[in-house]
Amino acid sequence: MGVTTKALRFCILLYALLYFITYFLENERLTGLHAIIGLFMLLLSVIHLKIHHFKLPLFLLLTGFTIMLVFAEGSFPENLQSGLLQMRHIIGLLAVVPMISWVLRSEPYVEEIIGLAHNFLDTSRKFYTGVMFFTHIISYFLLFGCIPMMYHFVNDILKNQRGEEWEKYKGTALLRAFALSTLWVISIPSFAFAVEALNASLSVTILQGFLVTAAAMIVAIVFSYFEEKRYSIDLTAEIKTEIDTVLEKFSNKKQQKRKTLEFGFLFITLFGTIFLTYEMLSVELMILIPIVIIIWSGIYFLVKKRPKRLLSEMKEYYLNGLSSQAYQFSVLTSAGVMIFSLNQTGIGTAIVEGVYALQEVVPFINILYFLPLIVIVLGFMGLGPLTVMVLVAGILESISLPYPPELIVLAVTSGSAISILLSPLIMPVIVLSGTNGLSPLKNGLKFNYKYAIVLYVMVQVYVQWMANG
Repeated sequence: MGVTTKALRFCILLYALLYFITYFLENERLTGLHAIIGLFMLLLSVIHLKIHHFKLPLFLLLTGFTIMLVFAEGSFPENLQSGLLQMRHIIGLLAVVPMISWVLRSEPYVEEIIGLAHNFLDTSRKFYTGVMFFTHIISYFLLFGCIPMMYHFVNDILKNQRGEEWEKYKGTALLRAFALSTLWVISIPSFAFAVEALNASLSVTILQGFLVTAAAMIVAIVFSYFEEKRYSIDLTAEIKTEIDTVLEKFSNKKQQKRKTLEFGFLFITLFGTIFLTYEMLSVELMILIPIVIIIWSGIYFLVKKRPKRLLSEMKEYYLNGLSSQAYQFSVLTSAGVMIFSLNQTGIGTAIVEGVYALQEVVPFINILYFLPLIVIVLGFMGLGPLTVMVLVAGILESISLPYPPELIVLAVTSGSAISILLSPLIMPVIVLSGTNGLSPLKNGLKFNYKYAIVLYVMVQVYVQWMANG
């Protein structure tokens, strides 16, 4: 392994560690060192990834530099330091979140749950609902990694079923379920960042997002019914046959029940702890989530008497996992420089004033209509949900809007969900296409544009009703 890669992963680790240290121990020298490490991380990432794979972070960084030099007040070094540290909390969170997947991989939880629930999955509608539900729950643990994991699992069950109609059936269930998780799942970094940046109530935002998600899942199931009708095939008969075949390799009922209860306990302890601690203590969400994840994962492996497995996972993650996130961390660090620079120019105020001017011409128009559309457009430019959230929410937090922050979070996150459904240029669709062999354009835009329109209308009806009610 090259010297550059070794130095890069060390810088990423040090940058993440310094976030936690400087959060609890404010020190100018450490803060300055933190920013320098961030700059080295960017430089090493350019060498590691090669310049032609570094276009987006380079564009964001150069744009931030230019705005900072021309428009920003104060000294350039101080502004640059602030910009390089703007996204430190997101990088700290992203560096820790993979620990959740170590727990999920240690036992065959999903397989045993499916085995126990097979009687509830014996029709095409029930199976579609089950796949959506499990994908949605697994997204808490694996983020968009739930898509290939659940696809391979579903494909093992339906291994003899091929063709566009089957791939659409499987793919839309997975993609729609993951996209909807961005509306309320606390471990999704874009959601957590939006709640923190806009100072929204966590409980209200989660409840609101959950209710919209439940309604959107029902709509997705209705869509799947008409999509199946369009292909004029009986998926239920094939699914029953395949499930009966697969059931032969599942373990006994007692084992299935034990693993299902264990999984439920893990889910409740992790996310219940995050939620209750946040509500009881005055701790920022972006520092609370990674700390709880670290403690929760450590306790799991100790209780299971597998400390060696934990050390093995940590070693593997340090050697391979950290450097594989270099591009994402570089995008976020560069976006932080750009956001800090933009906030110095008063662009957020200018945008709001522009919308108010438009409202004078078209009275029923307000910024809540536009926020999802901005996120969607940026998604089609190749910016992932987290990067877009960082850009949009990063600007919105510097201005005052006359709406409850929870509604603003829902409007912005609905844009994230729709961009995940449609954009052929962002990771969830690309990962699905790499898994099922269909083009990103087909998996995204072609299969989901009607559903995406309905989702936008649903959210806007709720948002506008609450804003004007």
